[in-house]
Amino acid sequence: MPSKEIIDSSPVSDISGTIDIPGDKSISHRALLLGAMAEGETTANGFLNGEDCIATMEALTCLGVRFELKDTDLKVISRGIKNFIPPRKELDLGNSGTGMRLLMGILSSAPFSSKLTGDSSLLSRPMERIAKPLRMMGARIKTSNGRPPVEITGSSKLKAISYSLPVSSAQLKSAILLASLSSEGLTKVTSPGISRDHTERMLKAMGIKIDCSDTISLLGPQKIKPSKLNIPRDFSSASFFIVAGLIGSERGILIPKVNVNDTRIGLLEILNNMGANLQILNKKKIGSEYIADIFVRKSNLKGVKVDSSLVSLSIDELPILFIAAAYAKGVTEVMGASELRYKESDRLSAMSRGLEEVGVRNEERQDGIIIYGGPIKGGTVNSFGDHRVAMSFIIAGIKAEGNLSVYNTKSIDTSFPNFVDTACRLGLKVGKRVSSI
Repeated sequence: MPSKEIIDSSPVSDISGTIDIPGDKSISHRALLLGAMAEGETTANGFLNGEDCIATMEALTCLGVRFELKDTDLKVISRGIKNFIPPRKELDLGNSGTGMRLLMGILSSAPFSSKLTGDSSLLSRPMERIAKPLRMMGARIKTSNGRPPVEITGSSKLKAISYSLPVSSAQLKSAILLASLSSEGLTKVTSPGISRDHTERMLKAMGIKIDCSDTISLLGPQKIKPSKLNIPRDFSSASFFIVAGLIGSERGILIPKVNVNDTRIGLLEILNNMGANLQILNKKKIGSEYIADIFVRKSNLKGVKVDSSLVSLSIDELPILFIAAAYAKGVTEVMGASELRYKESDRLSAMSRGLEEVGVRNEERQDGIIIYGGPIKGGTVNSFGDHRVAMSFIIAGIKAEGNLSVYNTKSIDTSFPNFVDTACRLGLKVGKRVSSI
């Protein structure tokens, strides 16, 4: 049996301190992709040097884009989207769903053919929802039973469309918008709800004229201008230590310079409704995004019924919310979260099974979960190779009744390479080992 990385988490009396969080994963991806589409040199500071972003960078390198990366300072040097070179091999996006889905939009207008592939997790994720509107624009895209590999045949010209998204999805919206930059006419995108708006913000910062009212409108074709970008620290990564502080920090945890874009921080409103002791300090705008310092302390959380309007604004943070719910008094109900089934794992199933393993009663539903708060016992949990599931259960061990072990944790490097070191600096008892479990 092959060996697997395991991270053990032991209960502690208290944690506290100030920690640095890595750069925003979503914005780092967009800096790579939009910088590659621009003709010239784009710079970005605060870049996330994680496995997903590196996989996207390597795919773009196969298209003739050059990169210089020193620590968190990124330089993208490109001859522009019209001068991409035909790739000599498959473009391997590793575990990066964002990289694949946005590249589908970018490469829809390329005069050459390309094939996008990835690791076993990415090959299981749905891509037909992205392919459908791009085909309506004139792209020639073939999926493998709706999943990767994705084959894109060279297309000479795209046309504008008006499209209503079936779900609130930033990746779907972004793929259409990036394709519309090379199309003829006015593309309109309508969403049933709010989703992350990092693409729209960065497009504006890079000189694109785009109307971001209820219906997003973009008149193509337009050229992206090379720019100097600032990447704030990742709210999704911060969320694990926000909940850690609410569970186990009497003195408090300070997380500085975190992205607090309104389309990202639904978790904070949910936690406030649960009685969280948290503060947003020193809020200011840096580039096209807002940042702030977040301070949290141990709180007496109570279960809540999560408003459906907050689900899409906290979709990536729901796994760690489920841990907060397990420690809360009473019942927490989250519905309208079927998108969790199409992430790096089926996160609804993975979290439900993990909670059962550590003694937390819950009811998995088709589009959500009901969690009955109570003590978390020790035990062993399978993360199913999902970085957010893994980090969530590691945090769960802070106040568990015994040691809690999480296996299949290597995926944490895709978004938070120094997660264990950061946890240890706060006083968490966390350690890695390898086993044949």
